[in-house]
Amino acid sequence: MDITQLILDDHQEQRRLFAILEEIPRQDTDKLTAVWKRLRALLDLHAEAEERHFYPTLVQLGRGGGGSSPDDETEDAIDDHNEIRDAAAKVEQQEVGSDAWYEAVAECNKANSDHMGEEEREGLTDFRQHISLEIRHDLGVRFAAFEAEHVTGVEPVDKDPQTYIDDQKG
Repeated sequence: MDITQLILDDHQEQRRLFAILEEIPRQDTDKLTAVWKRLRALLDLHAEAEERHFYPTLVQLGRGGGGSSPDDETEDAIDDHNEIRDAAAKVEQQEVGSDAWYEAVAECNKANSDHMGEEEREGLTDFRQHISLEIRHDLGVRFAAFEAEHVTGVEPVDKDPQTYIDDQKG
């Protein structure tokens, strides 16, 4: 088990759920609500799991991936997580199936897709290149256990990126 693979698996599931939302007829609000509820829980849980089990190690042991420093990668990721949380909250302010709801879902999908692409090119690359398989395995176990313990989601809480980084260096 490798935390980088678990993160990639979550990314694939997020992409799949966004795609499913595009295929459900807009008048089928029960199904749209059910899929969105699952996706929202996954987005919030995934971000929190990364913030607890991936980014602290990246800040401490990473060397940079894709031309960015570990601090820059982490700061950008925390900013992205906040943007995704805020975009997801906007979805929930709209009537399910309405044009405004679909626009909010599209905004959330874009923020999430942009984040995943950067993370896959930078943070995950840094981890695979510079963090031992033993550490990645240990973190993967913790990451999987955290997600299992909170399968219905976590409370979404925005974080200040610089405070987060400073806390990790503590």
